Amino acid sequence: MKCFQVPILLILLNSTSVFTLPLSSETSQHDLDFAKQYLKQFYDSSDGLKTSSDDNLRENIMKMQKFFGLRETGELNFETLEIMKRPRCGVHDGLQYNHFAGKLKWSHKNLTYRITNYSPDITPKQVVTAIKAAFKVWSDVTPLKFTRISNGEADLMMSFTPREHGDGYPFDGPNGILAHAFPPGPRLGGDVHFDEAETWSMDSKGYSLFLVAAHEIGHALGMAHSQDVGALMFPTYSYSPIEAFRLLYDDVMGIQALYGSSNNPDRKHHPKTPEKCDPTLSFDAVSTLRGEIMFFKGRFVWRVVPQMRDAILMRTKTVWPDLPINIDASYENFFKGTTLFFKGAQYWAVNGYSILSGYPKTIASLGFPPTVKKIDAAVQIPQAGKTFFFVGNKCWSYNDATGEMDQGYPKLIEDEWHGIGGQVDAAFEQNGSIYFFSGYTMFQYDYYNQRVNDIKYANSAVCNQ
Repeated sequence: MKCFQVPILLILLNSTSVFTLPLSSETSQHDLDFAKQYLKQFYDSSDGLKTSSDDNLRENIMKMQKFFGLRETGELNFETLEIMKRPRCGVHDGLQYNHFAGKLKWSHKNLTYRITNYSPDITPKQVVTAIKAAFKVWSDVTPLKFTRISNGEADLMMSFTPREHGDGYPFDGPNGILAHAFPPGPRLGGDVHFDEAETWSMDSKGYSLFLVAAHEIGHALGMAHSQDVGALMFPTYSYSPIEAFRLLYDDVMGIQALYGSSNNPDRKHHPKTPEKCDPTLSFDAVSTLRGEIMFFKGRFVWRVVPQMRDAILMRTKTVWPDLPINIDASYENFFKGTTLFFKGAQYWAVNGYSILSGYPKTIASLGFPPTVKKIDAAVQIPQAGKTFFFVGNKCWSYNDATGEMDQGYPKLIEDEWHGIGGQVDAAFEQNGSIYFFSGYTMFQYDYYNQRVNDIKYANSAVCNQ
């Protein structure tokens, strides 16, 4: 008997809608109504036996806050509403860790799949390649084997379907629900449906069929959504090239809890999502952005927003799909209203969340010699009209008015910035102070008095515990 016959929905995360403005009094009732509907759909387990009382509303708010790692206040505050307003999956969040209730799974390990039709956006061969690669994500870490068949009924039937397609869960057109899948079982169990109204691709120019298929196959194997923002099974879409994709440790532990580990030694690295209160936490880059502070680590970024108490962890590709991961350095250019991102010998300029045309450019265009291959850190001091770049144990001074490097540079960091050591990983300026990061240490530096005023762990910038 089928125990669970509701599909899991993968929702597009629209980066422009993630950054919401503070609520105004004119919209507060609208937001309250929105929140009640949101909580009823995703967190209310009363099955209609309770009324929508203040106590029930508070209880459901706390459930939601616990799920997303927010402070459990029971209040409909800014940070809670900000999370609620992100486009997301349509399934209830009260499932057991990473699995459906009862741990639904296939009883056999040699599974078949069939692609019943193809997307007009890419060639049939590309569809086959993307889906084969998506299955390999899971077969690499389990004893499961997947065989494609061309006719008959397969365990996993895969199709590109229109809005109404006969399963009771119609799609909503472009840029919304991307796909859905049914957990293991008879009839619809294991089936995967892709919304044919979306633009499917093999890269970032559209929606990566590989990534969406890998996510949906996870559901078809018995995986529910993960709370880990870096996991493949996190409910929102974020692009990653096939060649750079790595299944996260959280996903591996979840699927192996159902089927066990692979029969072959798995030598791939399965990274963990960084933890903001890890005392050994360091940052690759830090930048301000329109009043926010962005802390970059690997393929992740923490947003520190004035209206929020807690830093919000996101995947960098969610915000800027066309930026490279593992940013080396970043800073906000207050004179031009842009933010610059450096990776290797190239840099990109961003206006808010849109990359400007004409980029990337080479760092040589800023005046660096060919011997400089990458930037470790950068920070602009608007009051001085200077931007400082840090490369190895040296620093460079860039005159923002003339657009040229100052004479006499580079100089040793130890000579120019007393007390912060000889290596800088990241830096940003705020309220007259420069914050330097070196390893897991953060220095608060007084630029005009040229001294260190405070030293803390780097994680104190994002950890509030």
